[in-house]
Parts: sequence; structure tokens; C-alpha cells
Amino acid sequence: MNLPDRARLTIDLDALAHNRDVIAAQSPGVEVAAVVKADAYGLGAGPVARRLHQAGTRSFFVARLAEGEILRRDLAGRSATIYVLDGLISGATERMAAARLTPVVSTRSQLEEALAAAGRGQTLEIALQVDSGMNRQGLTIAEAEALIADGSLEKGVNITLVMSHLGSATDPAEPRNTQQLERFQYIRNGFPTVRASLAASAGGFLGPDYACDLVRAGISLYGGGPEERPDPRLKAVATLTAPILDIRHLRAGDRVGYGESFTASGDMRVAVIAAGYADGLIRAAMGRGMAWAAGAPRPLLVVNMDLTVVDIGDAPLAIGEHVELLGANARLDDLAAAAGTVAHEVLVRLSTRAERRYIGA
Repeated sequence: MNLPDRARLTIDLDALAHNRDVIAAQSPGVEVAAVVKADAYGLGAGPVARRLHQAGTRSFFVARLAEGEILRRDLAGRSATIYVLDGLISGATERMAAARLTPVVSTRSQLEEALAAAGRGQTLEIALQVDSGMNRQGLTIAEAEALIADGSLEKGVNITLVMSHLGSATDPAEPRNTQQLERFQYIRNGFPTVRASLAASAGGFLGPDYACDLVRAGISLYGGGPEERPDPRLKAVATLTAPILDIRHLRAGDRVGYGESFTASGDMRVAVIAAGYADGLIRAAMGRGMAWAAGAPRPLLVVNMDLTVVDIGDAPLAIGEHVELLGANARLDDLAAAAGTVAHEVLVRLSTRAERRYIGA
């Protein structure tokens, strides 16, 4: 039901599937997994994962154990491998097994937890993460070398994936990318029969050497460009619109909102929109970001909790009409840049107050 005073968040599942195909086209023959952590970047892990499964996705990544358990229920009756990036936390082995989750083991203590479970007769599949230079998660190169040398990985633990994570893939010219690739290839050679994954969204656009066997597609599935700017090959998945509550005329010196948020330098015509940072807009974007209405970009002058004020000039707009705050015209990466952040944060901040609807298969 459309409510006239409420923002609307439309999630286009066909656009999602299109973006998956774009990512897959960069690396023919390579599996494209879907990163659906944080409730699919705020867009709904259940509907997103089911649509991607329909499109051919069979591997999914979440961050937390609980996310994996929920996703397994969301994908009931569908064959899928679900990786948990937090790894194997102490005491969680039975829950992992019950939900058929694959932990991404990143520390020696997590590996010891896996070996202990194998010693108790539990069959356990794991992914092994190695730190190739991001210095955030993963076994060190020395730890990985020691594991390869001492044979401890042959004690009942089945490694199905060895992986790492690029720290600078959004900048193709950054030397750190090739350094990490070389380190990962070195460790990968120690696991000749195990599939490998180095690239997330941005890395998937760096070339076939980075793609390995599996690309972990995340932000680009949802429309974020691999270089943190709009990419014409990718479609907007999330569209946030909100109705105009009022149209006001300002004169020079008139101030809008709290404090000194905005002061008119001359006569202006502005629209008051029924959405604000409680709906997911980021306050830091005011004065720099753009909404879209009547076929043109419209400056975001003020973003308050429930209301946003937009400069509409002489555009033929009326109370009740919807303004696009995020979507095909008010692009995700542009809004992120205006707010001094990344597309990931823009999406996960979208709140449940906006009326949600899903379109597409």
C-alpha cells in the first residue's frame, strides 16, 4: 500500500541480476559468489539471495554466524554454500554444522578449534583466509607456510577455499594490488587442489589474474562502481523517493533548518521533502549532494531527521510529487562522495521507515 506521506524504497531484483551478469562477464568461467552480509547491504538478504540463486549464484558470504543461520532458512530447499567471514568462534562448531555453514578461518586459534572438532569426529569444511597485505584478517604468510609444511591440515579438516582480500582494488594503478597478488599466488601454490579467491567487487574488474576461481561480488551487485564512482555498466538496485510536503519561497538572508545549515543568497524556491537521516540519508551530504526531480539534479540544501530541503528553482513540481533521493539519476556513488563516505555505508544506513517494495523476478 502506497502511503502518501512516506518515503519509498524500491529494490529492483532484475537490476541486481543484471549487475551479477556484468561482474561475471569480466571473468568468464569464474564463479561469482554473492556477499549478502548486513542483510544484503541493507536491501534484504532473503529476497536478494533468492533472486541471485535463481540467476545461478550458489555461493554466498555473510559476516556473522547468526546471519548465516538466517540465510540458510531463507534459502530453504535450495543448494548453496554459505561462508561465514567471522570464522569459527569458540563453541560455535555445532551451530555451524547444524546450519551447514562454512567458516572462513583467519587465525591460528580458529584453526585449532576446527582441528579439535575434527578430533571429536565432526566433519568440517572450512575456508582458509591468508593475509596478503591488507593487515586486517587472515593467517600471516609465515603461519600459512608452517601449516603447509607440518601437515596439520590433513587431520580431518577439509579446506574447500583459500582466500585473501585486496586493500586497494578500487585504484587499479595502486602497486599494492600487484604486491598482494604475488603474495597470494605464492601461498595458493601450497594448496594446489583447493579453489582460490582473492577478488571482491573491485578486484573482479582488475583482470583474470585477480579473479582466480571465485569472485566475491559485493557492492557492485548493488550498483556501486568498482572504482567508487558511477559505472554505466551497472544498474541502480535501490531507489529511494519521497513526496514533497511543501513548496516555499525564500528571500535573501532567510535561514533554513537548525542553526546556520543554509542561508539563501537571493530569492529561491525550495521543496520540503518527507525524508531525512532517519530514512537513511546522510546529513553530511547537504550542501554537496543532489536529488533528482523534473528531469534535473536538485541541490540538497538541508538534511534533518525527518525532512530534507531541496532547491527546485522554477521546476514544475507540486506538493505530493516524489523526488528521487537515490537511484538511477541520484547515483549511489555520487551521494557517497558528497557525504564523504563509501557506497556501502549509504546502503546499510537505509532505514526500515521507508515503505519497501521489491520489483523484478
